[in-house]
Amino acid sequence: MSTEEKSLHFIEQIIEDSLASGFPQDKLRFRFPPEPNGYLHIGHAKSICLNFGLGLRYNAPVNLRFDDTNPAKEEQEYVDAIKEDLLWLGFNWAEERYASDYFQQLYDWALLMIKNGKAYVDSQSSEDMAAQKGTPTQPGVDGPYRNRSIEENLTLFEAMKNGDFPEGSHVLRAKIDMTSKNMLLRDPLMYRVLHRHHHRTGNDWKIYPMYDFAHGESDYIEQISHSICTLEFVMHRELYNWFLDQIYDATKVRPNQYEFARLNLNYTVMSKRKLLQLVQENIVNGWDDPRMPTISGLRRRGYTAKSIRNFCETIGVAKRENVIDVSLLEFCLREDLNKTAPRVMAVLDPVKLVITNYPEGKEEWLEAENNQEDDAAGFRKVPFSRELYIEREDFLEVAPAKFFRLSIGNEVRLKNGYIIKGESVTKDANGVITEIQVTYDEDSRSGSGSEASQRKVAGTLHWVSISHAIEAEVRLYDRLFIDEAPDSHKEKNFLDFMNTTSLEVVKGFVEPSLADVNANDKFQFQRLGYFNVDKDTTTSKLVFNKTVGLKDAWEEKGKKEENLLMNTLKEINKYVKEKDETAALIILKPIVDNIKSIDNYSLIINTIVKNIKNDNNALLFANLILKYSDKVAAKDIELESLTKLYSMSLKSQLVSVRILVLENLKEDNENLNNFQSQLSELKTSEKNEKVLELLKAI
Repeated sequence: MSTEEKSLHFIEQIIEDSLASGFPQDKLRFRFPPEPNGYLHIGHAKSICLNFGLGLRYNAPVNLRFDDTNPAKEEQEYVDAIKEDLLWLGFNWAEERYASDYFQQLYDWALLMIKNGKAYVDSQSSEDMAAQKGTPTQPGVDGPYRNRSIEENLTLFEAMKNGDFPEGSHVLRAKIDMTSKNMLLRDPLMYRVLHRHHHRTGNDWKIYPMYDFAHGESDYIEQISHSICTLEFVMHRELYNWFLDQIYDATKVRPNQYEFARLNLNYTVMSKRKLLQLVQENIVNGWDDPRMPTISGLRRRGYTAKSIRNFCETIGVAKRENVIDVSLLEFCLREDLNKTAPRVMAVLDPVKLVITNYPEGKEEWLEAENNQEDDAAGFRKVPFSRELYIEREDFLEVAPAKFFRLSIGNEVRLKNGYIIKGESVTKDANGVITEIQVTYDEDSRSGSGSEASQRKVAGTLHWVSISHAIEAEVRLYDRLFIDEAPDSHKEKNFLDFMNTTSLEVVKGFVEPSLADVNANDKFQFQRLGYFNVDKDTTTSKLVFNKTVGLKDAWEEKGKKEENLLMNTLKEINKYVKEKDETAALIILKPIVDNIKSIDNYSLIINTIVKNIKNDNNALLFANLILKYSDKVAAKDIELESLTKLYSMSLKSQLVSVRILVLENLKEDNENLNNFQSQLSELKTSEKNEKVLELLKAI
């Protein structure tokens, strides 16, 4: 057992209590039990790190068990991918097991339960069974087949096993209690008929056990001491124990189930069904698309196993569900890559730069540090010449006061090289700059020790020598969704929140030291971010994936959008106070433009709801957002809040509020009829002609 001074999480405390109560440490055994119906994602990584971490802490075996009881969804491809992910994360399992290894034993136990009057064959439709099950507040009722004789149940169950019945014709149910407060105990299914090919047992079986029956019994077969699962299985624990009660032998270890909060990450989806949909509809390029939250996708994007393990350790193990900001995952990645990734130079949006006073045909090799965070990383040589590429955004002809890059008449330093000064530009017929002419200070080379080299300038630019540069395809990946909770909004499809700019492919140029890179090599492109060599790289084509930026651009964007909305609300007051209609419209235009520029759906919805209050300016703001944002519609707002917004706005003293709410109601056919009486009242009291015109048109 580890002796390091560290507070225990609650699962570790449970194990410590078990040991203190006399449970033998050599009987501790854990398992990681994925269903092979998809690729593992970052949420599974938390469970992996927890279970295998316990194995390491207590020097106990951890099994890898595939709960492969549903051949309709499971494939060998998923089995292989899961094993690859575990090994990449740095974990080894004690034994590789499959629930399908236990099909005969599970069948024998099912026969025993039938003989003991604890299971029966039900021949009803799934709809009839669901109707009889009742509701959380209403008890279920017994079905017509619940009291079949043991002999008939045995005969039917054997026929099910032999494939004599079609799918859906019969199921085997546990006979527990149709009035139980726990609906999972209202005679749950144990077996169903499936004429499907199984990836391991082939066509040997025509019936397959349900998860709730197979899982706990498999734990028992493997003598798992602590069966750890996520919180959605809390209600299953009673059923888990009931199934064990039917077969438990007091001479063996009895597994106990414990639940912890799963990992919920914002700006993504964790449902295997939804991830599969992304793959099947070709919205992403496979399970390992670098935008996917799958472990294979994160690996391909450039995440390190250490960064994921550190992330799981940082978020800890809790009993209560919460949502973790993806920025924390990215922070853990940056922290690791900052120490390990070599620094190189690459230009992704190139513009040609010519040093007019540098000798033609001359080249020199400058010394560059590989990683200032790693003393052992050493140095490399980078070629320098008269013609270079720099980033287009690093130059402005006329620069504002706080522009710390190159402009006409101003000086900057070229990384590892010389100080240059902007002199002139060449443009094409459309006015686009095609070449920048500069001069350099020959005595200013970095590291030369000269007085000129010590001179302070506004900024430092990265670059590549054109004659030495290697062309590369660079895939700029961003978050797959623009909303922080894409699958949590009622009446909204999670696909509505796809980030249309989540992948941009550009042609870039990299320094020649990258000529012989291998897939999964990681680098920091100086001033641009961290990049990973993609598996599509060949000897004739370099492909890099952007892993993560040097700083959290999304946090900055989020804060900017929040600040923009706050500042826009302040402008509402100016608009309301302006009596001149033309001047008011001038003020209104940037307000509307700001509203249209906001992408964050949740932020927009929350802003509308927060401004539904007895304040004319706030009501005006809420109505403006509802009218002009293309990210939300009336149906996206909870009916109670929407009704309150309409009702309060129709009573507002501000004409502009009444006009806007009528325009919004006109577009909301679903709720318009609910306000007919209030609209009629308004017609009798309204004095403003424009409002009256709108009332007539509705």
